[in-house]
Amino acid sequence: MKSSIITGAIFGFLAVALGAFGAHALDGVLDAYGESIWDTAVQYQMFHAAGMILVGILMHPRLIGEASSLKWSFLTMIFGIIFFSGSLYILAVSGIKMLGAITPIGGVLFLIGWTLLAVGVGKSRIY
Repeated sequence: MKSSIITGAIFGFLAVALGAFGAHALDGVLDAYGESIWDTAVQYQMFHAAGMILVGILMHPRLIGEASSLKWSFLTMIFGIIFFSGSLYILAVSGIKMLGAITPIGGVLFLIGWTLLAVGVGKSRIY
């Protein structure tokens, strides 16, 4: 639980740092297409960092607890960020179009993570 919240906070911190890096250090380096890709990567990373914090909170023993679906939701969000946002960051700066084939894997992992979160809450006795 605690490590999930800390990990989500670290990914949130990195999203802010990478957003600032993209806006300042990469200003003039990336074309409009690259900037758009970078912004999408930062945005999705931040959404899923918040999702990981939510999962960590729900894992509290007084709420749902450490349900297996919540643990898997947390893990799929981590790997979703790595595959989705990570591939977009690299694509934006390198222009390697083949990385576009990796991005949907991260998107699917995001979808699985949110589904598992819904399943975990749905199976719980809270509410």
